[in-house]
Amino acid sequence: MDRHLPVISRSSLFDGIDHNDLEALLHCLGARERRYPQGSAVLRVGDVTTCMGLVLEGAVRLEKEDYWGNRTILASFGPGQSFAEVYACEPGFPLDLNVVAAEDALVLLMDVRRVTSLCPASCAFHARLVRNLLGIVARRAHALTRKIEHTSQRTTRAKLLSYLSDQAKAAEASRFAIPFDRQELADYLSVDRSAMCAELSRMRKEGIIDFHKNVFELGEGSTL
Repeated sequence: MDRHLPVISRSSLFDGIDHNDLEALLHCLGARERRYPQGSAVLRVGDVTTCMGLVLEGAVRLEKEDYWGNRTILASFGPGQSFAEVYACEPGFPLDLNVVAAEDALVLLMDVRRVTSLCPASCAFHARLVRNLLGIVARRAHALTRKIEHTSQRTTRAKLLSYLSDQAKAAEASRFAIPFDRQELADYLSVDRSAMCAELSRMRKEGIIDFHKNVFELGEGSTL
């Protein structure tokens, strides 16, 4: 775990917590590492958990499937990002989605009960950790609102531009990488992959965007 301390310390969960306190804090949280090969389930629909996860290597994503097996991607998380906080904070609430390794992943699992209850060791950093966790949950709610805004657009072009605009703002640059391949992007935006790829090609011909694999660049005058 020591070699991953730089990634752990950059996580929003540990913002404002002294690097020298991390090892004691991780022990307090019962932290343990687990590896997941690409495509394997970290958590499944119906699971009940008291643990949240922090990605140390690779990536995981949140997915939902309907009765017929159609997949919707809700979010993707890479190194330094956490997941499953909401479900871990309310362990009586079973998961209604799957957490899947998007690629080979190393995950740090931490028991949230030790965050939300009084710390028996009276750790000085415990209150800061609680504030950080609340901040993460709030940002998750905001991200879900943004996804709803993207997918509620009426056309595939509008959905793409809504999402790509958000990514550019987050990167503070017109050129940026997204965490999805084409099928995953279509699943995230709830559109047909072929129709989406055709729309991307039209938008490139019109000079609205340019792209190579998962790297995009927005041109001037991009409109919905």
